[in-house]
Amino acid sequence: MAAYNLACRDGYKYPGHETYVVDILPVAAGLATTASDQTLNLFDPLRLSQGPTSKITTDQGNLTAAKAYSVADSVICTTGENGTVSVWDLRQEPARARAMQIGGGNCPSLLSLACSNETNTIAAGTELANHQASILIWDVRSPSSPRIQYNEVHSDDITELSYNPTNPSLLLSGSTDGLVSVSDTRVADEDEVVVQTFNHGSVHRAGFLNATEVYAASHDEKFALYDMAEDAVTGAATLDLGDIRDRLGCRYLAGVTAKMDGAGAVLGVGLPEMEMFKLVHLAKGAAGWEVDGTAVVQLPGAHASELVRSFCFFDEAQTVFTAGEDGCVKAWGVSG
Repeated sequence: MAAYNLACRDGYKYPGHETYVVDILPVAAGLATTASDQTLNLFDPLRLSQGPTSKITTDQGNLTAAKAYSVADSVICTTGENGTVSVWDLRQEPARARAMQIGGGNCPSLLSLACSNETNTIAAGTELANHQASILIWDVRSPSSPRIQYNEVHSDDITELSYNPTNPSLLLSGSTDGLVSVSDTRVADEDEVVVQTFNHGSVHRAGFLNATEVYAASHDEKFALYDMAEDAVTGAATLDLGDIRDRLGCRYLAGVTAKMDGAGAVLGVGLPEMEMFKLVHLAKGAAGWEVDGTAVVQLPGAHASELVRSFCFFDEAQTVFTAGEDGCVKAWGVSG
């Protein structure tokens, strides 16, 4: 594979020795991060080394997921082991930033999260508790209780949720039961809600690449693409890379970012023993999807021998940002 390198141009390390930086989310107000010290921080992406411009201490137990509800309005949702979802307006000072908290009570730990500003909804997936794993969907205009609760879509921990980018009534869910399901949230009857299911293996990562195609990665690093279009409903993978550790020369998949035009995606993969993180382009052409070996971007040094937990792009600044288990947030760009 042909590759070119980016250099680390800026960075910030969280205080303490045991802090992992887990999620990194670009919003209009800056770069939002969550960490294992249960904080939600906002950084100026051009001045990482100066530290957070805003720091919020959350009270949801261990934070398990974070998603942007509105990038333009800098509204972020976080969820945690206490069964609540918090909605944060990062334009406000920390003491006034929490706009809403929903869930809680007897709700089990929440593991996954999806947000749709277009439909005013927040979806969360629970761990398996009392022989049940649930998808809970709230309407933020009347958040006192879930608008919908699906208890039979999955039979184990719900590890991933994602709204369809062009039809946010469709919700993708992935679970350690091995299934990736797409549900029509306009349907209340659980016997009718699932419109497509793919059997992939215990799901670690999953999401939409475009209106009809989805990706899935298992906990044992098997990666495949599937198509829910009417002319491709066999359930078989349209691209099966198998174990990406062998295929891409890595040890783990940190995440997948779909390109806005729906014709490509970037896989972030790590090789910690070589202190290396790579961005591998997955391209869609006339013959279908394939790994583009001519467009591999390397981040040498990465986060030393620690895992990269999240990455994102700031196209305006031509910068890649990474967050890792070494407690660091880093900015990468062309050297010179």
